[in-house]
Formats: sequence, structure tokens, C-alpha cells
Amino acid sequence: MASVTIGCQWDLPRAVVVRHDLHVEAQQLHRVVSDADGVVEQVVHQLDHACVSCALREDIIPTLERLCADGRWEAVVAHLPVAAEAVQVCRLLELDPTAAPHARISSVVTALAGTTLAADLLGDDLLRERGLHAAPDDDRGVAETCSSLVEYADLLAVTGASDAEGRALLRALARPGVELVTDTSRLDGRGLLEGLHQHARTEAWVSPTRPPTVPLVVNRHTWSLELSSVRPFHPERLLDGIELLGSAGVRTRGCFWLPTRPGDVGVWDGAGGQLSIGTGSPWGSTRPFTRISVTGTTASRVRIGRLREDFDRLLLDDAEIEARGMLWEAFSDGFEPWLGAIRRAAA
Repeated sequence: MASVTIGCQWDLPRAVVVRHDLHVEAQQLHRVVSDADGVVEQVVHQLDHACVSCALREDIIPTLERLCADGRWEAVVAHLPVAAEAVQVCRLLELDPTAAPHARISSVVTALAGTTLAADLLGDDLLRERGLHAAPDDDRGVAETCSSLVEYADLLAVTGASDAEGRALLRALARPGVELVTDTSRLDGRGLLEGLHQHARTEAWVSPTRPPTVPLVVNRHTWSLELSSVRPFHPERLLDGIELLGSAGVRTRGCFWLPTRPGDVGVWDGAGGQLSIGTGSPWGSTRPFTRISVTGTTASRVRIGRLREDFDRLLLDDAEIEARGMLWEAFSDGFEPWLGAIRRAAA
């Protein structure tokens, strides 16, 4: 991230760079603002609670607005805390234009180390294990965080040497058409000001209910499989067999529904054996469906055919639909609180 930020600063001599670093244990947010002439300001901000949400509200968004409104610079390069997702900034500015009326998101860049691409995108390390957690209770995995950053990006920058498998994995996860720069010395900083970021397009790509894609894509290094059905998951079988689809070595995301909660979108988001499940916005007028996208590498031992079988096993079968229909009364055995939020190692 620092390497790409410095490259942007060279390309944009009339830009100002604001870098935020979150120090969780000290409950501090460090802010450094610099331009071509040197450091403009350096501040340590004491937070009420060390987390990305507090940092955004108390310092990051106000600082971006102040720098944009200043008028001395033609652009602001915002270097967010490591593991903080740009989606949080973009959505806030889109939903509340009054939060930073002088600021406009031009491009979202995700920078990754080339030597560890596959491990960072599909491995089982936790952010906490690398000292990169963004809050005291941040139990996210490196893979799910990096995958989300890649999927939301308008441009991907890889520093250092990278192999074909890692680059293929990036292209499989990224929104179609997103540029991949493997030599950051060739990164066009001025091109980032041309408005690569289109909020609606990006949100459509990362949406758990995004439109269907090709059912199966396989190339030399990666594969992507889309598991889809109009049927809901069986609540008890999903609870007992969740690790069947949330296994290590793959990226999974999508949506599902339950016969006990037909109005709620179930959100599925996992990578590297870490899996988050919760509820999203109501289906509204959309007919509920279940669709999980799975991406992996050909080097992994995950069997595509087995994934299809496991997916089908978790759905309501013909006999259950004939006996009870597609909609059931809610269980009273504690399943409801379980759906609200779960994070577990599925491996």
C-alpha cells in the first residue's frame, strides 16, 4: 500500500496524501498528511474505541472533507488503515452526501504483495495472527478481507514478483474489466482521476444477490463454480453441514433463503475456511433464490463435482417440499439466534 501510494504521489505532484494507521492496543489513530513539499501535519488521535467505524467517523471522513475543501491540491490520495475496506468510505459518502460534500471518490485501488497472493486470498491466517486486526474483537481472516478488497477495487496493483496462479486468482475474483498492474512503476496516477469508480456498478458486483454468471469457468490455474437453485436450504442440514461448502482453500460468497424466514436474504461470505453468515435486506418483490459462487485454484484438492453434491444435499428435497411445501413455521430450537451472526472455522 505504501509503495503504491508513493507512486501516486510522484504522478500527481499537486496531490496531498493522507495516511491513517490504526493502533488497536493503544486505541490510537495516527494521521500523517503530506504533499510534494513534505509533511503538512502529523497527529495522534485518541479513539473512544479502536475500530474502523470509530476511525471513519471521528477522523478519516472529516479529514478527507477538510483536505478536499481546502483548495490547495487537485487530488487527495487516501491511504486507509491496513485491512480497512474502502467500501465503508464509499457507501457513507454515497448514502450521506452531507458527510463530505467536497469529496468525490474517483478510484479505489487495492494493493497486494505478489509473492503471497494465493496464500493471502485463500489461506487460513487470521488478521490477528499478523498483527493487522482493526479492532480488539476483529476475528476476520486474511483471505476473506483480501478477497473483499479485490472484489471492490477499480484497479489492482501487485508489488514484487507474482506467479501465474496468483494473477489468475485475482482476475477470477475481480470485477470484469478491472485493470491488473503487476509493475507499479507503470501505474498511471493521473488515470486514477478519470473516474474509474462507478458506485452502482461496483455495488452490483459485490452484492450477495448479484445477477447470475457463467455456471462453471475453468482455466489452467483457477476455476469458478456457481451453485444455484430456487429452493431454500434446509435449516438443520445447513447448521450440521455448513463446513461442506465453507471449506478451506476456496472463496465463497452469495445468498440463500430458509423456509422458516422466506422474507430475509441470507448473506454468505467466506474464504480460507472462515465463514460469515447473517441477514441482509429483505427480498422485497424479488423471488427468493439460493446462489453460492465458489472460486478456487486447480492446484487445490477441492472437487467441483463434490461441491455440487454437497450443495444439493443442503437444499430441501422433493419429499420435504411435497410434505411441507417451501415455507415452514420458524423453529423454536434456537436456530434463529444462530442465523443472526456466526463466524467459525469451517476447515
